Amino acid sequence: MKIRSSGDKAFDAINYSFITLFALACLFPFFYVAAFSVTPYTEYLLHPLKLIPNHIEFGAYKQIFHMSQLWTGYKNTIIITIIGVAINIFLMIITAYPLSKSDLKGRNVILVLITFTMFFNGGLIPNFYLIKSLHLYNTLWSMILPTALGAYNLILMKNFIGNIPVDLEESASIDGANEIKILFKIIVPLSKPAIATFIIFHAVTQWNTFFNAIIYTSKRGLWPLMLIVRDMVVDSGGVAKDLMDTGSTGVTEFTIKMAIIIFSTLPILLVYPFMQKYFMEGILVGSIKG
Repeated sequence: MKIRSSGDKAFDAINYSFITLFALACLFPFFYVAAFSVTPYTEYLLHPLKLIPNHIEFGAYKQIFHMSQLWTGYKNTIIITIIGVAINIFLMIITAYPLSKSDLKGRNVILVLITFTMFFNGGLIPNFYLIKSLHLYNTLWSMILPTALGAYNLILMKNFIGNIPVDLEESASIDGANEIKILFKIIVPLSKPAIATFIIFHAVTQWNTFFNAIIYTSKRGLWPLMLIVRDMVVDSGGVAKDLMDTGSTGVTEFTIKMAIIIFSTLPILLVYPFMQKYFMEGILVGSIKG
């Protein structure tokens, strides 16, 4: 058994201390918002940095359940996320699998063209006219198709599939399996960690999308959740009016904004624990073989 020196122990102590402080710094904003979403505003004014309230009130959450704009945003975002992730994962798998084959004709040229898109694109105005010309303006598809396949994730997926032993494919081929069966019966099951990782990455991206909605939509009914949250939290759009319409007492615009932020992030937080076991396995996807 290797005996650890005092220097090694001190180094580990410094590392763990730094990581702990970094984790606390990352978690503090979330706990801060969560705490003051259930804290009476008068108590917040007295103790603006207190994370454990003396009194807990859920009036702000009751209030936001009556905001129709939020539910419209939720519906749009769920549609965008589910369809967007399904299209992204499907396109990534069927593209990465053939590109993982070194004997594919034109493979290097295709990879150069894909890599080129990581550094250069047409720009905002050409992309806008492209969406208009494809009749996608003011549709949910304008927030799904432009991000349907990312070059970076595609290359990582190609590298992951390239690490799967070729003997498995050869054995299946000898048994009479064609390329489609090999892909969906062997490659996809063995790629679950990578697929789960990319599902999380793309789902978070789609859930948080708002810039494309600003550019490609002019109808408020098509806004995703995060654009509505931005409107309510940053510009106070509709929050003060809803308070006046319902005659709420004891609930302020501040606590409602805090509750809206927590309410909009809960789905991703609830999904992550179910994907964590795959996420930890696939977090270094594509890092071994280029």
